[in-house]
Amino acid sequence: MDAHLRDLRYFVATAEELNFTRAAERLFISQPGLSKQIRQLEDGLRVRLFDRDRRTVTLTASGAALLPRARELVQLWDEAQRAVSDAAAAEAAVLTLGISTSTGRGLLPAIRARLAERRPNWRLQVRQIDWADATAGLAGGETDLALLWLPFPGQEAFAVQVVATEPRWVALPAGHRLAAAAEIPFAALLDEPFLALPESAGVLRDHWLAVDERGGRPVRIGGVVANADETFEAVAEGLGVVLLAAGNAAIYRRPGVVARPVTGLAPSRLALVRRPDDHRTVLRDVLDAVRHHEPPPATP
Repeated sequence: MDAHLRDLRYFVATAEELNFTRAAERLFISQPGLSKQIRQLEDGLRVRLFDRDRRTVTLTASGAALLPRARELVQLWDEAQRAVSDAAAAEAAVLTLGISTSTGRGLLPAIRARLAERRPNWRLQVRQIDWADATAGLAGGETDLALLWLPFPGQEAFAVQVVATEPRWVALPAGHRLAAAAEIPFAALLDEPFLALPESAGVLRDHWLAVDERGGRPVRIGGVVANADETFEAVAEGLGVVLLAAGNAAIYRRPGVVARPVTGLAPSRLALVRRPDDHRTVLRDVLDAVRHHEPPPATP
């Protein structure tokens, strides 16, 4: 059987993590989906690659033999993809920036101004990607850079530059019992239904549910949302409340929804993220643009 490169990528992640849950989070797929793909690879190769029990996952001798060769194949393909991307980008002179929410804060004008100054033949293309991919296309190579809220799954594998740090607010239906409050203690929201990002968003989903500040208290999920438009429509319909950064409270202001500061929560952080092995000088220009940019105060 000829194994698909995807199967080898899944195998390498599982072999490195030795934990199907962590490997699935790293790959942005479900654990059952990962287990199914590994079983198909084992069936195709007619060997067992992992020994599993309820507590541990270990490589078999066959798995250990496959791992270095699978790593090499995946690395060679990744390098080939980057070479093709570099050639295409050089020809088209387009830099693709992935985002999952509106950025505001003057960041996009600052980037475009720097490119116009230093690289007039380049243009910035912004690509909106749903939260199911918490890296906004960066992990899969669909984007060159991404503006992402921290933390996100697999963050340690990327180069991260924080560009804004802001308090967390909450968006509520206009008729909510707390809508008239000047600010809201997070304890007053513990029993509220919250709108959640997809499970593939992992630690980012937990951040916007404030899991760490709940003291072990479970979250009531009022619905799962794929993007910002879905989120604020669901808030207006009364399906749940949602945490957001202070700067986004102004960006997403709309009828039927109010936003209020929340006390008792750590701030949110927005970052410009890139692959650490992408050393194109045009990326340094973008990094310089946001590094020296002073965002306006977050005043909804």
